[in-house]
Amino acid sequence: MSISVRAASAAVLLSLAAGAHAESPLLQPRSLIVDGSVPKTQAEAQILAARRYDTFWSTGEEALAKAALASGFIDRTLPPGRAQGPEGPLAVSKLMRAAVPDLRCEVEQMLVVGDRVVTHLRFRGHFTGRFKDTQGQGQAIDFIATDIYRIADGRITDNWHLEDNLTLLGQMGLVRTGSAPSPEKKS
Repeated sequence: MSISVRAASAAVLLSLAAGAHAESPLLQPRSLIVDGSVPKTQAEAQILAARRYDTFWSTGEEALAKAALASGFIDRTLPPGRAQGPEGPLAVSKLMRAAVPDLRCEVEQMLVVGDRVVTHLRFRGHFTGRFKDTQGQGQAIDFIATDIYRIADGRITDNWHLEDNLTLLGQMGLVRTGSAPSPEKKS
């Protein structure tokens, strides 16, 4: 079963690569697992939507997000202050690119199950820009995120996401991370 799923996954990736559009080259997941019960055309459409959206996070190209997200897109883990709908991710991308202009994303793994795609992402870059009131000093940025996309008609309709913001903010020098100092021993 594992071999046939991997072979089917490879076939899906090859067909997607062959049908690439004039947009940026889409990110390839390092590991792709496709549930064998998902019809091939459905899996291809879901993978394409996820790859477009993941590539948007790597490049900042708004056209990719607009091609990936449904007009009624709902962020199911909407942080306070972020706009609902496609406008939310577009604004966050601009904020992140202002702080980390060389921000890049890699898709460590992608799972396709039913109408969902789960992506595990790794972001890297350097904090050379400005984040709110803090000017970066070139600090290396390396953090992860996991997203669960619900996809219908080739578009992401819903997203549940979790970013390792503590690591990101620590690398930016905005919060202290690590262990607290040991209390002094009393005699």
